[in-house]
Amino acid sequence: MDFPDGEISILIVDDPQIATLNQNYLERQGPTNVIAFAMREGEFSDLTPNLLGDVVISVDTAAREAQEAGLSKRRRFDELLVHGILHLFGYDHEDSEIEARRMEEKSRELLELIRNDE
Repeated sequence: MDFPDGEISILIVDDPQIATLNQNYLERQGPTNVIAFAMREGEFSDLTPNLLGDVVISVDTAAREAQEAGLSKRRRFDELLVHGILHLFGYDHEDSEIEARRMEEKSRELLELIRNDE
């Protein structure tokens, strides 16, 4: 994998907490499953070059999605964590279908590494 060393913070919150973050920072209503706050963006990004950012995961939404998809909670958490980390590295799925496919491929690749390490 071609990723530099770095630090991330992982925050596990409930639906009301992530809904507040979603509204305050992304101007979107309601809870979501994961939000990533990249620290490598903006004019002060060089102050802490090893700090990649924060990944915030709603345990409520993750549990619901796991049940709906027939997955373990651990598996769904891993998927959301990888998804958030990829956002910290600049991957995006909202701008184009090509980027969404690229992000999905990288996500599968990373999840396979996690599963092989268990």
